[in-house]
Formats: sequence, C-alpha cells, structure tokens
Amino acid sequence: MCTVHAKVVGFDRKGEAASSSIPNLQPNGKQTPEMTKESSASSKVHQDGDSGVDSGLSRLHQLGYKQELKRDLSVLSNFAFSFSIISVLMGITTLYNTGLRYGGPLTMVYGWLVVSFFTMTVGLSMAEICSSYPTSGGLYYWSARLAGKEWAPFASWITGWFNIVGQWANAASVNFSLAQLLEVIILLSTGGTNGGGYVASKYVVIGFHAAILLSHALLNSLSITWLSILGQFAAAWNVMGVLLLMILIPLVATQKASADFVFTHFNTENDSGIHSRPYIFVLGLLMSQYTLAGYDASAHMTEETKDADKNGPKGIVGAIGISIVFGWAYLLGITFAVTDIPQLLSSENEAGGYAIAQVFYQAFKSRYGSGIGGIFCLGIVAVAIYFSGMSSVTSTSRMTYAFSRDGAMPLSSFWHKVDSREVPINAVWLSAFVSFAMALPSLGSLVAFQAMVSITTLGLYISYALPIFFRVTLARKSFVPGPFNLGRWGVAVGWVAVIWVGAITILFSLPVVYPVAPDKLNYTPVAVGGLLVIVLSWWFLSARLWFRGPVANISPVSRHSPI
Repeated sequence: MCTVHAKVVGFDRKGEAASSSIPNLQPNGKQTPEMTKESSASSKVHQDGDSGVDSGLSRLHQLGYKQELKRDLSVLSNFAFSFSIISVLMGITTLYNTGLRYGGPLTMVYGWLVVSFFTMTVGLSMAEICSSYPTSGGLYYWSARLAGKEWAPFASWITGWFNIVGQWANAASVNFSLAQLLEVIILLSTGGTNGGGYVASKYVVIGFHAAILLSHALLNSLSITWLSILGQFAAAWNVMGVLLLMILIPLVATQKASADFVFTHFNTENDSGIHSRPYIFVLGLLMSQYTLAGYDASAHMTEETKDADKNGPKGIVGAIGISIVFGWAYLLGITFAVTDIPQLLSSENEAGGYAIAQVFYQAFKSRYGSGIGGIFCLGIVAVAIYFSGMSSVTSTSRMTYAFSRDGAMPLSSFWHKVDSREVPINAVWLSAFVSFAMALPSLGSLVAFQAMVSITTLGLYISYALPIFFRVTLARKSFVPGPFNLGRWGVAVGWVAVIWVGAITILFSLPVVYPVAPDKLNYTPVAVGGLLVIVLSWWFLSARLWFRGPVANISPVSRHSPI
C-alpha cells in the first residue's frame, strides 16, 4: 500500500514532492512577486523540515497565523480523528435500513465500491490542497487562497458556512443516532417489542442526546494530548469491532444467506412506491456516502499536528482508504446473516424495525435461545458511535475556532479564545450546544429533524467541492503544491471529484417516496437550499461590507490584514 501511495502522489526519496518547486504562475504564464514569495516560502518549509524545524509550524507562520494551539498530534493521531469520525460501525449501522430498503445486498455491496472510488478522488484532491495550506480553517481558507483576492472573501464565506453547519449537523446526527441506538438496546434488554420491552419516549431520547453531548464537551475541554489518546483508542476500537462483528455474526447465525444472495440479490420491494431499478440503486447509495464523510477533520486538526503539511494529507487519505476496506468487510459479514429483508424492516420485529439490531439479536437468539449476545454486540457499536461523536465535536470546535479567528461569526472574539491548556474552550461548548439544538426539531417531527441533518452529507460535500473547483479552474496554473501532491493528475482527479459532488447533490435531493406527500417529502433540497439562501442573504445584506476572508495575525505589515 505504501508503495502505491508514494507513486500516486509523487514523493521523491526524501519524502518531498518532486513538483514542489514548480513556480506559481498566472494564467498568462508570468510569475508575480507575490507568487515568487509564496513559492520560495514553500521551498523554505521543506528546507526547515530537513533541518529539524516543524514544517507545519513554518508553513502556518508563512500563511500569516501564529501558533496558538498545542502542536502535539502525530500522523497516527491525526488519522485517528478522521477514521473515528467516519466510523463504518456508525454510518453503516445507522443507515443499514436505507441500504436494505433501496436495492438491498447488491446496492450495498457494489454501491459501496462505487461511492468509495469517487470519495477517494475527493479525498486525494483535498489532501493535495491541505498539504499546501495546513490550517485549522481548512476548506474555507483553501477557497480564499485558490479563488484569488477578488473572490476570496465571498468564496471563503460560502465554503466556511457550508462546512461549519455541515459539521454541526454531523455532530447532531451522530449523537442522536447513538441516542436512538441506546433506545433500541434498552428495548431489547427489557423484552423487545413483542415481550413488553420499554419504549423510550422522544423526551428520553433527546435527554440521552443532551447527556452524550455534555460528556463530549467535557472530554473536549481536556488537553489535545488526552484527546489524542482517546482518538487512537477509538480508531483501534473501530478496527477490532469490525473484525469481531464481521466474523461473529454470520458464524453465530443459524440461517445464513448464500453468496448468490449477497452478491446478486436486488431488492425492489419497498413501501416507497419506487420501482425503477436505477432510481432504487441511486437512493441506496446514501448509506455509503453518509458513512464516508467527515474526513476533513484531519485538515481541521493540522495546527495541532506535527509536520502537518505532510501528515494532514496522510490522515485524510489514510482514513478514507482504511474505512473503505473495513466498511466493505463489515457490510459483507453482516449481510451474510440477512435472510428475510421484509422481516428486518418491519416495525413489529423485536428491535422495532432497527435492521442491524434485529440481525444481531436474532442471530444469538436462534443459536442460544437468548439475544443477550446480540445486545452485547450492539454495545460494541454504541461505543464506536460515542467516540465518533466525540471526534466530531473536536473537529467542529477547531473549525469554529478558525472561522471566528477570521471574524466570520457573531461574537468572534469570544469563540476564538484559547484557555491555558491551549484548547479553544468556548468553541468546544458552542459546538456542543448548537449540535444539541439541531436535534430539538425531533420533538415535533422526525421529518423536521431529518431535514436538519440532511445537510450532514451534502453540506459537507459541497464545502469539500468548492476549494477543489477553485483549484482546477481559477488556480489551475497558479496553485503551488506542497509535499503531498498528485502531480500532473491533480486537475483530472479534481474534476472527477467536483462532478461527483454535483451528481450526488442532485441525486440525493430526489423524492424518496411516491406519491410525494408533506409527511414523507425529501427535505434535503429544502434544508440545503435554505442554508444557501440564508448565507447568500447575509453576505449581500451585511457580510460583504466587513468580511475580508482569512486575516493574518502575524503579518509584518499589518497585524490584521487580509491574507
């Protein structure tokens, strides 16, 4: 794997990119003094790296920022945050019902591979840009630098708000998913749907959600050193959990699916009134795409990562690559224990229609007469989801810190504060509070809540695509790559990534039920479109008058001059 990786990104024998010294050119092919300065600075970073000075720290200073957070993360720790946020145990478990309903085994098994391929193009393009601009702001900072001075404020404003709201929604959806899983665990532990089991009310579930987020805020108030340890534990837990469950569940199940069923069965029976096979297949891809999101955490953690211009990109690509392998293995293992799709989706089964919970519970009950082993397996998944939520709050707080550092948020000076442990403490608690508030609509209607968190996938991916789009268009000839780069393939891979995000933005906005009714409407376009309207309105009515994009705080000319 390492050999292939090095070949793709073009590392030379010293670990530096062969093309890192390519000059930054204008569209007319001439090099400006500013571009020459940046190119020289980029070369200086590599020299500093060779002489023992942290290259990520050097690059951060050259980008105009002082070091305020504790730079203590290794490449493994950086990877662990993204890997634990992706958490295939979380994403696949949470949306396995969607995969079964829309296409079943064939959609999940092959849809995972399709989504994985295109997700990797997005990740590679992001990693290339991250290597050049290793800051906590990540994507919105990239957009500002790549769009050029004229468009920088607007580009960073749009990208930043889509990213930060997408991250808040991600933390909300992950932790609310854990609250719902706890509800199912309690139901099964007290007898199940048909045995008089306890069904938690919506108020109890939102209480679980609040308690989980409170604990995450407390953990994220600790030093990054402790969070690094927890992040590595979370990554190891995900790996071991997948290996255990993919082997144990089909091994214990008394009835197993055939290989023909797992690899060729296409489920067209659903209660959605949709019969077109291509349409069904597309809707089933949501499970895979929702799972493979959140890896921008590696970018947001770069100001706390050693040699971030090299290790941040490795964290992004590594988290996606390992998640692809383990996610597919988990899918295959669990699906070999599926024999009756309608029964798993029925709200009258013991787990109340929670498909994977029913698979686990049924496997052990059929073998041993008790489903306690299945409940234990759900506990393994619950721990993985808990740490995914913890890492989501970590990543979101760093984005909040960076965005407020550049004055983009109301009360920015307050959210930007860093405590004595070098933790952006106010940003941590704001992120936890907003994520809690985003789940409150569930008290009125789960449809309203689903509309709120639908921007988890599309909101994040739109923010991923924007800087990539600027890199392959406005900055096609002027982009100065860092140590990690795609060489001559950078533009082509970038275009594939942009087109894919455009495609899923349309596909995931399609109706999921026919005939369309208000209580079953896909509110994704409403949520994403509503966010766009709010952000654009705010820009034209106010922000365009005062927001100047990323602001340098150690500039020799002006302490608060636009970058």
